[in-house]
Amino acid sequence: MNKNEVLEKLKSVIYPGFEKSIVDFGFVKNVEVGDRVFVEIEIPSSNPQIANTLKSDISKVLIECEIVIKTPKIPEERSNSRSGKNIAPQIKHFVMISSGKGGVGKSTTTLNLAISAAKLGKKVGVLDADIYGPNMPRMLGEENTQPTIIGQRLNPILTHGVEMMSMGVLIEAGQGLIWRGAMIMKAIEQLLKDVAWSDLDILFIDMPPGTGDAQITLAQSVPVSAGICVTTPQIVALDDSARSLDMFEKLHIPIAGIIENMSGFICPDNGKEYDIFGRGGAAKLAKKYKTEVIGEIPIEIAIREGGDKGKPISFYEPNSVSSKRYEQAARALISALEKIERENLADNSAIQPQM
Repeated sequence: MNKNEVLEKLKSVIYPGFEKSIVDFGFVKNVEVGDRVFVEIEIPSSNPQIANTLKSDISKVLIECEIVIKTPKIPEERSNSRSGKNIAPQIKHFVMISSGKGGVGKSTTTLNLAISAAKLGKKVGVLDADIYGPNMPRMLGEENTQPTIIGQRLNPILTHGVEMMSMGVLIEAGQGLIWRGAMIMKAIEQLLKDVAWSDLDILFIDMPPGTGDAQITLAQSVPVSAGICVTTPQIVALDDSARSLDMFEKLHIPIAGIIENMSGFICPDNGKEYDIFGRGGAAKLAKKYKTEVIGEIPIEIAIREGGDKGKPISFYEPNSVSSKRYEQAARALISALEKIERENLADNSAIQPQM
């Protein structure tokens, strides 16, 4: 078999998702024929599934062929933690609240953590970046509030001692957003840049579940100071939370801690706490990722009622068990942010040129 015969056979290998062959696309970069055939392919996709499909298809038409497929190198994503892009420079600290899966109480945790930080004297904002499920307006009792416009920018809604902005106050109630990744990325940039946030100490950002476009966009748009992972005690939830913590590491975002939500149930009849979902699983996860559990929030009926009625428990029932634990978590976060700030200042001083 000569080189032309090899190319003829390769014309039957169609690039996945298209109607043209890898030869017609010009993806075949080198063919060598000796004791065995060597084929070098260069494709524009970094998706390993496409490379595996092509290897399989080439092997079917060329027996005992050595195949090399070159793919684009994926650039390392990282948060602009010390330099680079910052589209909201008036904000001192950005804190990403994330979870590996939905339904673990991430929005409830974000809101009550933010209110607790405000009660501790910090100037606080909450950005509801969960584009597909923007629950923050209802949880704050602001679902019918329309933001005002100042010039070309939206004024955040001031409520319960914090500033808030959410896609939930910008779209019709009940409307589903069927958006692709690029639209999600643009929306998050605009919620940061086109909102007239004050000079905040902390902007808490309630992220969509998972580890996708929204998280990467945020990390590339502002210097995220720290991340908090919200989980529940069940093993399935902890497995997903590990992915969220791994994402923080890959984006070079310091982990401020883990909050274990639904950690026990407080019975309203006797005030006793029962571990109906288990407890302590988050501690093992924290040890693995060299962080700590900064809060164990129980199931308390007042939390659910407050979320539905727009009356957050940290604001309306400050003496409840959950409110005190949210405050404890907020203190731990503030301490972590102060430590991160000191470390950044020390590192910046170390790289300053000597006069």
